[in-house]
Amino acid sequence: MTGWTEPLGRGVLYRLYEKRLRRTLAPEALPHHVAMIIDGNRRWARQSGYETVAHGHRAGAAKMREFLTWCDDLGIGVVTLYLLSSDNLTNRPADELGQLIEIIADLAEDVSHFRNWRVQHVGDAARLPVPLTAALSSAQARTSDRTGLHVNLAVGYGGRHEIVDAMRTIVRNHHLDGGSLDELAELLTPDLIGEHLYTGGQPDPDLVIRTSGEQRLSDFMLWQSAHSEFYFMEALGPDMREVDFLRALRDYARRNRRFGG
Repeated sequence: MTGWTEPLGRGVLYRLYEKRLRRTLAPEALPHHVAMIIDGNRRWARQSGYETVAHGHRAGAAKMREFLTWCDDLGIGVVTLYLLSSDNLTNRPADELGQLIEIIADLAEDVSHFRNWRVQHVGDAARLPVPLTAALSSAQARTSDRTGLHVNLAVGYGGRHEIVDAMRTIVRNHHLDGGSLDELAELLTPDLIGEHLYTGGQPDPDLVIRTSGEQRLSDFMLWQSAHSEFYFMEALGPDMREVDFLRALRDYARRNRRFGG
């Protein structure tokens, strides 16, 4: 563990503005499930003058620790953090990927020892290095009986791959049960597919946030976000402040959700 403690506050004016924003947020108007695409770590490292982008990934991980605390303090029930895509496993330089894997393993360890949070890995464990798989499995097992904030760590995750995995599981199970193709065709529904996703049994995200100003999903929760609201934040991941998050929640609370209508 790295000795993670509660994040410290900022100046007086910042805290006053933060409290003002909090007062505008009615608990019933808050999302139950928030999904976060933490982006901009490498740009942050370069802009900050660091020689390696690992400093940005470490700063981004530290910010995610803060972010989880903000969510928990507001009573949000589920948070999904997009930490490492399946594409990242093949398109990142080996040295950067190795450092990123260590950072994610440390984050999983820290989160599993903090408050009453439950950790769940969502992604394809078979594609991950053994040490990272072990760290994620250990964090998940250690927290399986907890009832606090449900923290999904999306590692080795790809939305299209997740849907394919779900369909494979459905087809395989149906075949083992001796069912026919015609019967399978009748059984297939969006709900059935949803039950076999990595997040099966969880509510879909109400709000998806992405930092760094980029406006794309990058293969993240493609199925689950069909009716989600999206918020794109200009701040780079490590620079995100609590007031930025509170503004995102205020924006969400003001929207009239149509759920595809």
